[in-house]
Amino acid sequence: MSMNLQTTYLGLRLRSPLILGASPLSDRLERIGELENGGAAAIVLRSLFEEQILMEEQAYAHHVEGHGGAYAEASDGFLPSFPDFILDTDHYLQHIRDVKARVRIPVIGSLNGITPGGWERYAKLIEKAGADALELNFYDLPTDPGQSAAEIETRYLHILRDIRSMVRIPLAVKLSPFFSSLPHFVRELREAGADGVILFNRLYQPDIDIEDLQIRSVLELSDSHELALRLRWLAILEPHFEKSLVVSGGVHSASDAIKALMTGATAVQMVSAIIRNGPVFFGQLEKEISSWLVEHEYESLEQLRGSMSLRTCPDPAAFGRTNYMKVLHGWSLGPTALR
Repeated sequence: MSMNLQTTYLGLRLRSPLILGASPLSDRLERIGELENGGAAAIVLRSLFEEQILMEEQAYAHHVEGHGGAYAEASDGFLPSFPDFILDTDHYLQHIRDVKARVRIPVIGSLNGITPGGWERYAKLIEKAGADALELNFYDLPTDPGQSAAEIETRYLHILRDIRSMVRIPLAVKLSPFFSSLPHFVRELREAGADGVILFNRLYQPDIDIEDLQIRSVLELSDSHELALRLRWLAILEPHFEKSLVVSGGVHSASDAIKALMTGATAVQMVSAIIRNGPVFFGQLEKEISSWLVEHEYESLEQLRGSMSLRTCPDPAAFGRTNYMKVLHGWSLGPTALR
């Protein structure tokens, strides 16, 4: 016997809560069918970056408008290439159309930026290209001590409101965990028009080469240890956010996915686990989650969702300072630890 794992994310009906997160896995059209056949319930495309859009717009202004009277063909094929980006903006929009033509599952676009501007216009273009929803990936690293947390949050909300006024497709906001009061900010996002919130953006930290005195960019795949932070915030936010909550990062097994759903996730995004195990891992987890639900006598996926959130779990204090105190006071090194 199997359990029906259908769910609704951003108003989109999905075969299961298992989604492919933004990654290179969706870059190649020949792999798109493998992801759908493997069991992915939806696909989030790799992000289009604000810097990418600005570079192309500046290049257009300089190379086309600045030389507009030079010859009539100046607007055709005159832009410089940008090797650091996999897909330029035009190819990104065409990629959405191509992916949509190949799959029946929802296809979600992604924009990554921090300032108001041209990327808001691209939200409309992504919608026009056929994306079923749009993920707004806010990633800012404040280095100016004169910039307050309130200013950063206000800027994010301004961007969200502007995009909400331009598009009709559902909008999800992907956040980092570094907010002074995440519940308050999530409430503000909901009121500004967010249909979902994704917890959390994986922020890759640079390393230092001590011999060559160089900063090295390092990308490491996630593991299940990253899930705990996300579970805590899912549990805290679930009682106050009636729309879609999604976990991104740290889901590598059926038990990881079940924990996320228990604490309030509507869906889970996976990348690292699919890179390691291939697209068929979606289907494998789907079967394992279904079997677990049947074995534990759940009647539906919805009965599971939120059952261990702050609203419903047996010990709500365990998600707050109580857990912190219990862990530290219960920590013992033992008599031979320093020998």
